Amino acid sequence: MIALIVISFLASAIAVLYFMRRARRHARRYGLDMPQRFHAGHVPRLGGAGILLGTGIGWLAAGITGNDPFNVQWPVTSALLLLACILPAVLGGVSEDVTQKVPVRVRLGLTTASAVLLCWLLELGVDRLGYYPVDRWLQATPLVAAFIAVLALSGLPHAFNLIDGYNGLAGTVAVQVCLAITHVALQLGDRQLAAMVVCLMGATVGFLLWNYPRGKIFAGDGGAYIWGMVIAVACVQLVQRHPLVSPWFPMLLLIYPVCETLFSIYRKAARGQSPGTADALHLHQLIFRRIVRPAVEDSEARQLLSRNNRTSPYLWMFAALSIVPAVLFWNRTLILALFCLLFVVTYVSAYLMIVRFKVPRWVRD
Repeated sequence: MIALIVISFLASAIAVLYFMRRARRHARRYGLDMPQRFHAGHVPRLGGAGILLGTGIGWLAAGITGNDPFNVQWPVTSALLLLACILPAVLGGVSEDVTQKVPVRVRLGLTTASAVLLCWLLELGVDRLGYYPVDRWLQATPLVAAFIAVLALSGLPHAFNLIDGYNGLAGTVAVQVCLAITHVALQLGDRQLAAMVVCLMGATVGFLLWNYPRGKIFAGDGGAYIWGMVIAVACVQLVQRHPLVSPWFPMLLLIYPVCETLFSIYRKAARGQSPGTADALHLHQLIFRRIVRPAVEDSEARQLLSRNNRTSPYLWMFAALSIVPAVLFWNRTLILALFCLLFVVTYVSAYLMIVRFKVPRWVRD
């Protein structure tokens, strides 16, 4: 299993380095006036392409090396099928990173198409929600179970895209989530599922080598889409294959990007805006502007980079507030549901405190 991490890491690190050196002219297409922009200079956004290559090479290595040296029982045909299904979504994101001309509705359509392919070909479905009458109904109506799975698989990539705002933020959250899924999968003896996730983790670390702290390349939409798509597939399969796993385990594990997305939709709807409208009022952006004070640097660009890098650890710790209890209580539905409620209350309270300038002194630098 460690060998798969190394293979994915090296393949991703080399691919990201190549794109970093060759794709600078595309970086100039990212407008200086965009509200999500919190960096100086022109930075390539093709890290997602490198993550895709690293993950795909890791998956293929797990299946074509013969005699199953990694002991993961993952045929190469299954790896190729999974890779083919996620390609429409990820390549749509990469196209947006290169051209800045792919509309939101087109990208949403491509992630939905990938989700439908995955649910159809891999027979995925969410047939348990932790409440017996509802679970019995879902098991009797497989189309509804498949529809919920499609919603999860098509929505999570955009949730990761929403929290991908600063150097190392979304990538490190993805690594934390992959570690949690791997831990539970190995406890249940599901080495195939663990292999799928550790390859993504290794490829993400290869990307982070160039992304944090210097921010020489960004993951872009392509990176967010591969994180969301693969993690969503792993979560659905984990619950579907193993009755011991609570369906609230993936919910608590991913509550940070999910909560950020739902709260953003509510916030924009309350202001009469479209959910697809970009703004600078997400939690990580407020932390950047109102909590992280600039370090004393020689230039404005270095000052901006310093604040950018110092923002991410706040959110890493915030995400860990849900990931750690999810790992500890992965088979305890009631406890997981209570932690989900606690996280939502904490998120809203933290957001309101920052907006109202009531952040405790010990939280600030």
